[in-house]
Parts: sequence; C-alpha cells; structure tokens
Amino acid sequence: MNTPKTDWPSSLDDNELDELDRYLRGHAGDGDLLLDGVHGMLSGLAVGPLHVLPEEWLPEVLHEPFADEEEGNRVLALLAKLNDSISAELDVDAYEPILGEVDTATGPMLTAAGWCEGFSRAIDLRATLWEKRLADDPHLMELLGPVMALAVDEGVLSAEADFAKLSDDEYDECLAQVPMVLGAVNQYWHEHPATEAELEIEAKPSSVEEESGPPRQRSGHWVH
Repeated sequence: MNTPKTDWPSSLDDNELDELDRYLRGHAGDGDLLLDGVHGMLSGLAVGPLHVLPEEWLPEVLHEPFADEEEGNRVLALLAKLNDSISAELDVDAYEPILGEVDTATGPMLTAAGWCEGFSRAIDLRATLWEKRLADDPHLMELLGPVMALAVDEGVLSAEADFAKLSDDEYDECLAQVPMVLGAVNQYWHEHPATEAELEIEAKPSSVEEESGPPRQRSGHWVH
C-alpha cells in the first residue's frame, strides 16, 4: 500500500515531528532518548509480549516538569500520536524507523544507534519475560537478528563473542530489514503469547534493589 503517511490521522506530519524533536533535544540530558530513541522504544513496545502503559514508559522520555499546562498537553499529544502511528504503519506494512544522523568525513550519515537504544529499553521494561522466551526459543532470537546486529555494531548491546563491524552494505541491509523484523516479532507474540508461568515470573518483584542514579545508557539484557 502506498498511502502517504501524512494522510493518516494518527501520523505526525513533518512540522509535528520537528516540534517534538526540538522539545526532546531542549530537555535531554546525557543518556536520555531523543526522537529516534523514543520511536525505537515505542516500536519495541508495540510489538512486545505485553501492553505497557504510558505511566511506565513516559519516565524514559520526560525528565523535567513542563513549563505550563499548555506545553504539557501539547507534548503528551504529540507522543500519543507518535505511539499510535507505529501500530497504524505496521498494520499496512508501511513502517519506517526514525533514524538519527552522525557527521562523518564524507558528510552526514544515518545511524540506528538511538533507535536501537530505545528498542532495548522497551525490552528492559518487560525484561524477565523477554529473557526467558529468548532463552527458550531460538526462533525469536533469529527473528531479531538484523536489529541485534545493528545494536551490537553501534555499541548499544554487547556480544559475548567477537563481532566484526558491519560493512556499509551490511548495515544498510539490516536497516532495510527492520520493518520486516518488527512485523515478524509482532506476529510471533500474537501466535505465541506469554504463558501463565511466564506472566507469574514477570509479575514477581526483582530481588535486587535498584539504587537511585542516572539512567543506564546501555542495556543489553536481551543478548545472551
């Protein structure tokens, strides 16, 4: 389907994307997600095993009080619209990841680092369930292969074995497969939903007390 995304009520137009990008950049500290990271996180949540409520993921995005009620309502509306657009795009096979840019000697290049960081944080929000299923079912790990390759290449995730850097062509190939990966993972969880035993494990509080401090910049829970 070639329907332009700007024609969908749930999709942000370029001006709205720029507005949300400016807000996030203006209120981001070290390790905080920017627009590409927020998109990666919401994408991971959209295709994950369990619904994650906004009150769980918003703390990964918003770190300062709003200037006023108007600003708060506007930013929350843009985030909600971005979130809704992901499922809409996946439904019609028109999903595209929002990527960042890095300056190189030959000019700016697209990077999946921020998107992958956000995706890994989405998995962290349901880490126990993801870890168990990844350990029990190699097929899920296989489905995630291109995203994992990008994440390891960008240093977002660590690999136990030595990992050769992707060539430019390999990197582009993995990027091109991201929409297919999300569709496949989404279908996987629909066909193989979390079991009662997995849900019980996920619901148990962690035995490790988390100390207060800055958010993690690297996750890596789902790489074994």
